[in-house]
Amino acid sequence: MEALKETQLYCPFAYIDGSWVAADSGEQITVLNPATGEPIGDIPRLGKAETERAIDAADAALPAWRALTAQERADLLLKWHDLMLEHQQDLAMLMTYEQGKPLKEAAGEIAYAASFIRWFAEEARRVYGETIPAGKANQRIVVTKQPVGVVGAITPWNFPAAMITRKAGAALAAGCTFVVKPASQTPFSATALALLAERAGIPRGVFNVVPGSASDIAQAMTQSPKVRKITFTGSTEVGRKLMAQAAEHVQKISLELGGNAPFIVFEDADLDAAVEGAMAAKFRNAGQTCICTNRF
Repeated sequence: MEALKETQLYCPFAYIDGSWVAADSGEQITVLNPATGEPIGDIPRLGKAETERAIDAADAALPAWRALTAQERADLLLKWHDLMLEHQQDLAMLMTYEQGKPLKEAAGEIAYAASFIRWFAEEARRVYGETIPAGKANQRIVVTKQPVGVVGAITPWNFPAAMITRKAGAALAAGCTFVVKPASQTPFSATALALLAERAGIPRGVFNVVPGSASDIAQAMTQSPKVRKITFTGSTEVGRKLMAQAAEHVQKISLELGGNAPFIVFEDADLDAAVEGAMAAKFRNAGQTCICTNRF
């Protein structure tokens, strides 16, 4: 990773409770540059035990994090946002090495990813409750919104930064703590985000990164009563399995699964604009998106 201006952004470890850790077993996953097939580094292959420790850390950090005001959490998230943009080119270079998208697209994704952090930081200050008319004169019914708790996230390789911040931004802004399992092909974008979160002052245990065995980590998340929300972006097949596993503890779950994306051109359309739109829809990210056009 000599091409990085700040080589510390290359973090070949998991991040649990504010510490950089290896797998208990010592096992590692070799990450390849998809353009050359050559190794660019190794990342720990975590399993169930390490994931449970990350969940415990997130659960321990939850009371203090949710006790902060929305403004206090927003201030920390905005610092994280600023650090992402400050290191945009390095983060983009790291993404290009491990994911393969052109550097310009990678830099665009970093800006896109940072925008989620800013959006949710601002929105968290505007979470309003409700007052509902009561059935009796001596009653008052009030709805308040509270953090759901520890959030377990599983993210894909095609947008390795944006899919994390879209989930983490919402969770952290609301007062939840977060454990993310990034795709094994693209773990270094996730660990770089963790480093910048740490620098922004986000407390230990609030944001955790657990690369490794997908089945073991998912099982630890869905079997833990401490994890109150699961969020997943990936295949429909895996989404079905997660839904079934999450049902055991009646966990809340959000799934973004496979897409079905027709591209329709009407008779009165601007054909030049339609062609541009079709090219973007079909070949953006080398066609590796969940909304990639699959028929015209």
